[in-house]
Amino acid sequence: MLSSVDEGGEIFVTERKGHARELTLAAIARGCRLVVAWGGDGTVNEIGSALIGTSASLGIIPAGSGNGLARDLAIPRQPDRALTGALRATPRPIDAGRFGGRVFFNLAGVGFDARVAASFDRGQGGRGFSGYMKIAAAELFRYRPERYRIGGGARVRTPTALLITVANGSQFGNGMQIAPGARLDDGRLDLVVFEETSRLRTIGALPRLFAGRAAGARGFSIERIEQATIDCDRPMLFHVDGEPIEGGTRLEAQVLPAALRVCVG
Repeated sequence: MLSSVDEGGEIFVTERKGHARELTLAAIARGCRLVVAWGGDGTVNEIGSALIGTSASLGIIPAGSGNGLARDLAIPRQPDRALTGALRATPRPIDAGRFGGRVFFNLAGVGFDARVAASFDRGQGGRGFSGYMKIAAAELFRYRPERYRIGGGARVRTPTALLITVANGSQFGNGMQIAPGARLDDGRLDLVVFEETSRLRTIGALPRLFAGRAAGARGFSIERIEQATIDCDRPMLFHVDGEPIEGGTRLEAQVLPAALRVCVG
């Protein structure tokens, strides 16, 4: 993590979960105008959530497993180019979302992707994109969809869904697009529902789903929302920007328009 106070700068190395948020709050208190997250979507989430409601801006140097938000913002993977872009850019606002009481900037959701996120967080299967795909392949044969009640959109639905994703950005990372039409600054979230009709059909549809080509596929839908509720008979495991969280039987989603200022080249 890097922070800028007036014309100088400071560099900090995080030591644990939550540390980036603590460092950011301290930097803001010292008058910091720009905080640069050097890491993945989880690090970006910690820093960005601390910046909401302040005049300070966020820069990003992508160094995570997926870098979904950074890819949506077209930030270069080269650290020197990403940092130069952040230092030279004019701040602009992007939306955020709130899901289950937690802020996110890229994606949040329940179901299959939350289960994969939990296994990935525990280090099962290794790190990086290959580790993520190993976990996803294994979970595909173990995971059983839940029945949900979704309200707040155009209609109330009760799907048996493999996953429900609330998207501010368009992708999980590494080009795996779940909501190809999502925009970070349109004041809306994309509610993606993928219902399972059979496991064989799911296996066949997943490559299209993650490539952003699932439009029109049976059981797949995307709806633009400002808020929604998701209910389930059992407590739900969910994730925000890849961080797994144990939730209750109801989760509420809402957009936070223009909540965060970002500096990207």
